[in-house]
Parts: sequence; C-alpha cells; structure tokens
Amino acid sequence: MKHHNRGDRRGRKGFVATLAILGVLLTAGLASQSPAEPAYAANYPSWQDVLNARSSESAKSAEIKRLQGLIAQLESTVVAAEAEAMAKGDEFIAAQQAYDEAAFKLGTLREQVAVATAAAEESLLKAGQLAARLQRSGTNDLTATLLFTESDDLLSQLGRATKVNEQSSGVFNKAKQDENAAQALSETAAVQEAALAELATIAEQAMIEAQKASDAATAALAEQAANQTRLQAQLVSLQENRLATEAEFQVGDRIRVEAARAAAAAAAAAAAEAAKNNGGSGNAGGGAPSSSGWVRPSGGGISSHYGWRVPPTSGASTLHGGVDLAPGCNSPIYAASSGTVVFAGLSGGYGNYIKINHPDGSQTAYAHIVNGGILVHNGQQVSAGQQIARVGTTGTSTGCHLHFEVRVGGATQDPVPFLRARGVAI
Repeated sequence: MKHHNRGDRRGRKGFVATLAILGVLLTAGLASQSPAEPAYAANYPSWQDVLNARSSESAKSAEIKRLQGLIAQLESTVVAAEAEAMAKGDEFIAAQQAYDEAAFKLGTLREQVAVATAAAEESLLKAGQLAARLQRSGTNDLTATLLFTESDDLLSQLGRATKVNEQSSGVFNKAKQDENAAQALSETAAVQEAALAELATIAEQAMIEAQKASDAATAALAEQAANQTRLQAQLVSLQENRLATEAEFQVGDRIRVEAARAAAAAAAAAAAEAAKNNGGSGNAGGGAPSSSGWVRPSGGGISSHYGWRVPPTSGASTLHGGVDLAPGCNSPIYAASSGTVVFAGLSGGYGNYIKINHPDGSQTAYAHIVNGGILVHNGQQVSAGQQIARVGTTGTSTGCHLHFEVRVGGATQDPVPFLRARGVAI
C-alpha cells in the first residue's frame, strides 16, 4: 500500500534527475548548431574569453575565479529555488489538506442538519395534529369541562385530563426540542461554511504560490543545465592548460546527448511494456473516452482507497483524498477528461504533481509523478485520454504509484463511484 503526507521528501534527488533531463534537451539544441561562437548571456564567458585569458597568468587566474564563482552561483541558486519550491509545496498541501478535512466534516454536519430538520418537521406536524384534535374535542377547556361534570365521573375525568395534558405536553416539548436541535446544527453549519470558504481562499493562494516557486525552480534548473557543463569544460581547460575549443566541446557534448537519448529510449520501452502488461489485465488506463467523456487515468489495481486512514509515516488519522493506482514505474498517466492544466510542477509531499480543471466544474489531480515525467505545462489544454505524465514515487511515497484525486466544488470525492457513474471502471 502506498502512502503520502507532508513528512518525508525526495526533492533534491528529483531536481538532480530533472537537471539531467533538461541537460539533454538543452545541449541537444546546442549540438545541432554550427561550430560558430554561440551568443552566450552577457555574464557568461565565451570560449574566446577563455582563450584570451591565456595571455597572462593574472588574466587566467581571474578567469578561473570567475568561472568557479559562476558555477557555484548556479548551484546555490538551484538549491535555494528547490528549498523554496519544497516549502511552498508543503504549504499548499497543508492548506489543501485542511480544506479537505473541513469539507468532509461539513458534509457530515449537513447530513445531520437534514436529519434533524426532518425530525423537527415531523414533530411539528404531530404537535399541530394534536392541537387540532384537542380543539375539535374541546379538551382545550378542561377547567370548564370538570366544573360541569357529575361527581361520580369527576375522578375518571381528572385521570383522563391528566393523561391528555401529559401527552400533549410531551408532543409539544419534543417539537420544541427538535426545532432547537435543528436550529443549533444549522447555525454551526453556517459558521463552518464561512470557515470553509476562508480555507478555500487560503488553499487557492497557496497553490498559486507553489506554482510560482516550482516555475522558478524549473527555470533555475534550466539555467544550470544550459551553462554548467560548458563552464566546467572551460574551467578545466584553463586549470589544465588545455587548448580546448568550442568545436571540441560540441563533439563531446554530442556523445553525452546520444547516451542520454539511449537511456530515455530504454525507459520509454520499459514504460510501454508495463502499459502493455497492464492492458492485458483489463485495468489499462487511457483509450477511447466513455460516452460521458471520461477515461481511466492509469492502469494497475487500487493499492489504497479513499477515506480516513493512519499513514505509517505520520501515525495520525488523516483523510486520504483519492485512490492510489499501482501500474508500475514509468507507466503512462492519462488526463481523465478534457480540461485545462492549472498546476504542473513540484508540490511538497505530492512530489511532481498535475491538477486539471474540467468544463463541468470538477477537477482531477495526479501526484508522485516520476522525475522528468510531467509532459504538460500550466495553462495547457488537454483532451481525455491524452498522456500527461508517467508514474513515479516522488514526494512522500513508498513505491511507484499514481495518487489520483477528484474534486467537485473544491471538495474531494471518492474517484471510484465518481468514475463508475460516468461509465469508467476503476
């Protein structure tokens, strides 16, 4: 069974892996260029700058110091951006968890309000019916009845009057008690409604901040991937007095790119094989959407269901706001329905995470995506069954799986009956 909460992290490892992937993409573009001197950023030295620095020991020493400083700056920027992304991601998950649990409890309270209101209405109806009977029978003027009753029947009439009074008092008292109980629950629900709205605002803002921090971390990684290998090569050429050139650097870079591509192809083949095996089990994800426009988000069986549980990493009961599907590492993850990506990036204990808004007002979310496995970006339009990611175990996770969530009106829903109602088995 797979679990996640806000405890353990795999962020640094994830950023390093993402850096390698970004390096492949960026240096692939570099390797395809002509050997002409590229237009580096103004604060980065060109290969001509490195060659010029050989003119004197002082110039070479200054250039070495400059290169070392730039490499260190790239690293420190990535570390700081990573830490900020993890912190903001954890804040987002904490805010979302607080909202989810409050929404769940409010849902229970609403059910109690409905039951109490129905009981109050029933009691009020009985009280009204009793009052009508008393009115018709004249029992409401018991004093006058007793004054004009023969003495032989007085004790009998008194006994009946006492019972009538006890019965009517009981009915009326119960109606009042039920009304008060329903009113008290309704007032409590109103307070919790207001609190939930505030939690929703906090969670929404936390998600925006987490996306900004994730984007900043991705940008820092891209900057490092685009420049660090070249800077290190330039540094080595000066330290070892090697007359390296841009052309020689590109040759070596092509070799690295090809090796990375081969590794990526092997991973893709493994993912395809995993998907094929899952397809044979009848639990494959993706495929043609149902008539309602929904699909299964991935293959694999359910390893953890929706509901309250005690994760082994926390020891405290929390709401597991989705289902965990275990199709195997690197297996494809599909958009459960068409919509707009509103979050794509690192998100604390969720690891690499995607959230999609759908036209019907619902949302779906996909967590623990493998490093480098997010295939869409924030703001992108996706279609039902489109591959958006690959299964991983990033964030707080004990093994490769997809944590899949469904939200309606902002509150989590059990994905199993939700998808079943839309013609999708999960």
